[in-house]
Amino acid sequence: MPAHLTTDDWGLIAAGVTVVYMAAMYWCMPTPKAKRRMVVAPLAGWIFLLPDAAIKGYSASHTLYFYSCTLVMFLIMLVPVAKRVASDIAEQEEKPWAKVPLNTFSLYWILGSATGCIAGVAYLWPFVE
Repeated sequence: MPAHLTTDDWGLIAAGVTVVYMAAMYWCMPTPKAKRRMVVAPLAGWIFLLPDAAIKGYSASHTLYFYSCTLVMFLIMLVPVAKRVASDIAEQEEKPWAKVPLNTFSLYWILGSATGCIAGVAYLWPFVE
């Protein structure tokens, strides 16, 4: 059984994960447009996550847990294939009229790691107070 973390603990974890996410995504993304989109993502997460959590009646700990796990999931999905994804993004932004073919390894990595992360989040959800 995992140790009980307070809402304040989850707040610190969420803040730390946000900083790591923003730094890693800024490093991973090849163009200023892509960098802006990925760095603004945590703000968008708060804008949509908080009202949704309130409507569903989730506790602050659950909300911070879900937020932190979502950002970590994006790190796990994108950082290992950052160079391939970055080159695809740069090429697509350079030639918006042409469809850039998907990199098969990156696609399978992203899908597989997302599935594993979602399973982990769902497994640990009952342990969050």
